[in-house]
Amino acid sequence: MAPSKMILFLLSILIGTVIFSEAQPNFFSRSCSETGNYTNNSVYKSNLNTLLTSIASDTNINYGFYNFSFGQDPDRVYAISLCRGDVELDSCRSCVKDSTRRILQDCPNQKEAVGWYDNCMIRFSNMSIFGIMEDQPKLHLFNVNNVTSVDLFNQALRTLLDSLKAEAASGSSIRKFATGDAVGPDFLTIYALSQCTPDLSDVECNDCLEQSARYIPDCCNGKVGARVVTPSCNLRYETSRFYNTSAPPPPKEEDSNTSRTVVIIVVPIVGVLILLICLYIFLKRRKPRQRKPDIEDVDEIINAESLQFDFATIRAATDNFSDANKLGQGGFGSVYKGRLSDGQEVAVKRLATGSGQGDLEFKNEVLLVAKLQHRNLVRLLGFCLSGNERLLVYEFVPNTSLDHFLFDSDKRAYLDWDKRYKIIGGIARGLVYLHEDSRLRIIHRDLKASNILLDAEMNSKIADFGMARLFIMDQTQGNTSRIVGTYGYMAPEYAMHGYFSVKSDVYSFGVLLLEIVSGQKNNSFRSGDNVEDLLSYAWRNWKEETCLNIVDTNLRNGSRNEMMRCIHIGLLCVQENVADRPTMASVVLMLSSNSLTLPVPLRPHSFMSSSSGSDNFNSQGYVSEVTE
Repeated sequence: MAPSKMILFLLSILIGTVIFSEAQPNFFSRSCSETGNYTNNSVYKSNLNTLLTSIASDTNINYGFYNFSFGQDPDRVYAISLCRGDVELDSCRSCVKDSTRRILQDCPNQKEAVGWYDNCMIRFSNMSIFGIMEDQPKLHLFNVNNVTSVDLFNQALRTLLDSLKAEAASGSSIRKFATGDAVGPDFLTIYALSQCTPDLSDVECNDCLEQSARYIPDCCNGKVGARVVTPSCNLRYETSRFYNTSAPPPPKEEDSNTSRTVVIIVVPIVGVLILLICLYIFLKRRKPRQRKPDIEDVDEIINAESLQFDFATIRAATDNFSDANKLGQGGFGSVYKGRLSDGQEVAVKRLATGSGQGDLEFKNEVLLVAKLQHRNLVRLLGFCLSGNERLLVYEFVPNTSLDHFLFDSDKRAYLDWDKRYKIIGGIARGLVYLHEDSRLRIIHRDLKASNILLDAEMNSKIADFGMARLFIMDQTQGNTSRIVGTYGYMAPEYAMHGYFSVKSDVYSFGVLLLEIVSGQKNNSFRSGDNVEDLLSYAWRNWKEETCLNIVDTNLRNGSRNEMMRCIHIGLLCVQENVADRPTMASVVLMLSSNSLTLPVPLRPHSFMSSSSGSDNFNSQGYVSEVTE
């Protein structure tokens, strides 16, 4: 353990045994999840104490938002603390300190918990919670007094909340917070506040506040005051002012980024210089030790020179891009099988000329994508730039793509349930890595059966996960005017309005999951002599408790409970409302835990795809359709 971590660990033990035992103010509301517990002598407990101690003692953050993690998987802990945007700095830090102590008293052994005070909230989990909109649990409080003109009051309140929602959602990565007032009926003034955790995108913050505002008529209709809180956002309204109008403005975003770096001056400047000189002499005399780099060294050793292939090498490897070596064709370009001079088989994507990037920008994007390393992602080995040619070199995956097995009446029988369940789990884990665990947040935007490749052991590998980055689209954060993907797999908010998020990929995964269970395409599902939409058919049979009608007739053996659970999860993933869809991390948990109770899905949005959206092209993965 590094010295700094050791000191922090010892502090956590001292402070955890002394401070955490003191009486703290009660949360006005809190939730202790039952998804997992830890023991007092566990590594998770130690990591949690260390992390909460670090947050409680932090004096560098001056904008009221803490998002830290500590430890290594599977005992890594993630935590978020957020102060109300109008609270003074001293009050904020005091509230955060109290919350880190109280949460361990109220939730003494749960791996996931959230607690709310008036001035701040605290949340921790054993899964990544950064940048993920979570609207459950949703809790409310209300004033027992009623207004006299309910309809007029609701109309004024809704208009006020809509304006604050837009203001809060458009905030920066430091603060997404808004307050305001409006004139209501009977000479009442309505004061309101809206806030999101600043790590959310504009779209996610907007969705979270919208869901909370829609909840008010159900929980608090006609009340003179109420608040709705979730892990990712909160709103409150009253007929008397409850927020501080004189709080100092938040620091600038660039200042906050600087404040995240903790600079500790331990010795005088002369001492530092002496130490540096000694270190320099030591390193000069020390003979470097040669060792074989492993996967953890990837970030250090990957550079443009190590990834760049010569065009002549690629041309020779593919026999001058011969048709005999062509594996597939799609909107991003053609794919060829190649063999390098050392005998290594590769797949070469010869990109179309649609990229708007210069050479330097293209290299930078390739370097970013190449650093994404996961067993369920197709590995990018390198690239080639030569004139107008842009080539990407991938590992070769021998068993072609999932659609070649799944939608072939003869090959489908080879995919028994164990293989399919293994494939489903691999896709889910690969998406969790793209959405949460990688250094980038990658939204695939074209997840489908032809973009899932199968290696020699039938492990699933997601392909084309970097295409949205490698091709510049005319887009702002969260929406695009050029739709990339395949109809039938597209989430409705993306297909119709261009809005995308990680939940767009969740929708595509749900469609793909139902295809894997049924063995049929989503836009041409056949039931007897009838052809209908797979989502509608799955929903109808789930409601009628006849889910076995959906299951591929080739699946004579295998766990029926797992099949039914997968259908249930698939329907949750294709919910029309973005907020109703689970995250991919939740999906992985649902797949691995049969004891976890699943929510009840609503009827999904579904539509029959047009012929322009069908997958009627020859591919062996590595291919993405572009529909404009």
